[in-house]
Amino acid sequence: MAVSAPGKVLLAGGYLVVDRDYTGLVFGLDARIHVYVQELHTSSGVSLSEIIVRSPQFRAAEWRYGYRVTEDNGGVEVIQLAGHSSPTQPRNRFVETALAYSLTYISCHTSSNIKPASITIVADSDYYSRQGVSTLSTTHTNRFIDFGVPLHKAHKTGLGSSAALVTAFVAAVLLHYLPVDTVIIDTDVGKARVHNLAQAAHCNAQGKIGSGFDVAAAVYGSCIYRRFSPAVLEQLGELGSAGFAKRLLVTVNDDSIPKLWDTQIKRSEIDIPKGLRLVMCDVDCGSETPGMVKKVFAWRKENPEEAALLWATLQKGNEDLALEFRSLATGGRTSAASYENLRDIILTIRSLVREMSEKAGVSVEPKVQTELIDACSELPGVVGGLVPGAGGFDAIALLIEDRPETVHELSRFLDDYKVTEEGQKAMIGKIRLLDVKQEMVGIKAEDVNLYSKWV
Repeated sequence: MAVSAPGKVLLAGGYLVVDRDYTGLVFGLDARIHVYVQELHTSSGVSLSEIIVRSPQFRAAEWRYGYRVTEDNGGVEVIQLAGHSSPTQPRNRFVETALAYSLTYISCHTSSNIKPASITIVADSDYYSRQGVSTLSTTHTNRFIDFGVPLHKAHKTGLGSSAALVTAFVAAVLLHYLPVDTVIIDTDVGKARVHNLAQAAHCNAQGKIGSGFDVAAAVYGSCIYRRFSPAVLEQLGELGSAGFAKRLLVTVNDDSIPKLWDTQIKRSEIDIPKGLRLVMCDVDCGSETPGMVKKVFAWRKENPEEAALLWATLQKGNEDLALEFRSLATGGRTSAASYENLRDIILTIRSLVREMSEKAGVSVEPKVQTELIDACSELPGVVGGLVPGAGGFDAIALLIEDRPETVHELSRFLDDYKVTEEGQKAMIGKIRLLDVKQEMVGIKAEDVNLYSKWV
């Protein structure tokens, strides 16, 4: 069984999306994380309680886990087996937690022993930075590459790899072990259960209850997202504590009335109009998002009235952006002149983000990124761009006219782009146009033959 989940870009609503009073405009991206689960065959008479997880695009990326059902309905404990996993790889908390939560949920549905399995993780190439020219000429036959480094040394491009990984991992493991009609990922109920389990596992793995927009995009694709109340997951407790498995089952299935989960995910209210394309430009750097969020919220706490006014204005700008997308999508306007209002809305949002950045003392849109977006926006066919999500030095997002000549000129421009100020050169690396675009589809089953080279 193989499942893939898309990456994400929070085009508008960075920082705001952490608060339930606001929303985020999040697009799925067609760069996907793939998880393939197979039965682990053993020699006749040999019995194993082991699950092997491999990420073959990276050096020595293998983790072997034992597992056991804990006492007092505490769930399934997963233990990394010393001496068997790759010795140079640090503990992979996202894989380990996703596996433990998935097996715990599975244990609530079956009394049968959980059989050994082999799990392969494969990522589309644009999740990680690499040296070289733009890859827009590559085809999906070359979508998986050997990155040639250990996983912990790879530079992420900020497309949401951990959320896509946990989501695809959870879905693939459930589909492998559970009866065929228990979780069907192309139904609303099946998606909701994968979403709820992936949110729980992802929040535990990252050590905090985040907004969850990245997991929502991984499950549902592009959407307008309002986060769930943190209390939904706060009541779970720790894996291994008495009754954890039952609490997880109740939380994931969410059969209560009213519903436990108060997430709002609006898929029908967001789209990129025909004739436009959302693209990402990697700057081969990356940002420490948690530290930036902490500083912005410290400023907000110290200046509540000022922050409330600014955030309300930002929310209005984000809503205007979504409405303009819908207006363009339904009105059929595709000429350059029809994008003037969209361009103005983007510039307004950027101005407000820079204002918040200055007030909070956080480089949400650093000067080097401002110059890059401004330079790109001068090119024919480029409507505008934003530093998405929490900002900083992750990949930037651009809205461009979906024409081959626009894509080609932008790619060539970025290949030759040079940072002008000496002090800024060390902040970003090689700039390249990633071979990604918006994706409306979330999790989906995949043909296992895609991975024949990597299994």
